[in-house]
Amino acid sequence: MNLKKLLPFFSYLFHPIFIPVYAALFYFVFNDTYYSHPEKYFAIFQIVLLTIVLPLCIFLILRVTGQLNSIMIADISQRKIPLVLQCFLTIFLIRKCITLEHFPEFHFFFLGGLFSTIIALILLFFRTKASLHMIAISALTIFVIGLSIHNESRNINWIVFWVLMNGFVASSRLEMNAHTPKELVIGFLSGIIPQLILLPIWL
Repeated sequence: MNLKKLLPFFSYLFHPIFIPVYAALFYFVFNDTYYSHPEKYFAIFQIVLLTIVLPLCIFLILRVTGQLNSIMIADISQRKIPLVLQCFLTIFLIRKCITLEHFPEFHFFFLGGLFSTIIALILLFFRTKASLHMIAISALTIFVIGLSIHNESRNINWIVFWVLMNGFVASSRLEMNAHTPKELVIGFLSGIIPQLILLPIWL
């Protein structure tokens, strides 16, 4: 199979909307003995509801009203409303669902994600577009590395996998002409910096 034809697949598989669920699966696998099955299932249900179901419903409303023309949200002018709504949904998630008391490490992952979203939103007012794909997958990569250190587990294979996926996603976005190299770098840095800043708090 031609690699160039396969690359767009990574943009959909690792769309930012799915990253919180991937993070949840990794978190509960790495912390399997800490939580009961009902706790894990309910947390994942809440994450799916607030990061996939509600955003998709909002997307459909915005699409019908002409505010958005694609789920990839390529146009800078169309990104502000989704990012503001994402901020509010994330704030609700970390205050009511993935709380510091119950899921401390995971709480800081979403808190870092909130800061990354705010950075991406601020950049829009300077006519600068950060790759949301790179923000999401780079943040997840730092989270997986952090969990590996925190739990003193050897997850080298998973770390290598996610590092490679960063490359594939970046290549995918370039192949689809969705971003410039500069936008990918900005997205990458916007994703990892908040996670790295918060990492020492929960390690």
